[in-house]
Amino acid sequence: MPYDPSLDENLFSKSTENENGKITVSIYSYNNGQKKLQITRENRTGEGEYRFAKLGRMTKEEAEAVVPLIQEATKHMD
Repeated sequence: MPYDPSLDENLFSKSTENENGKITVSIYSYNNGQKKLQITRENRTGEGEYRFAKLGRMTKEEAEAVVPLIQEATKHMD
């Protein structure tokens, strides 16, 4: 069965931004299935637009900003 975006429900989404871009913590449920946490990074281009990038490693400051978002997001997984 191929992926169908209309079945992917976003239940929670919050971002933290810095001068380089933003990291977003989200909760998704596909086809009313198990709720899952997703963390994405978007870097800011020279024109000020956002471009998706591999999350990879985080700085201490990024990790400290993301932890409260993860804690808030997990409350939506009950």
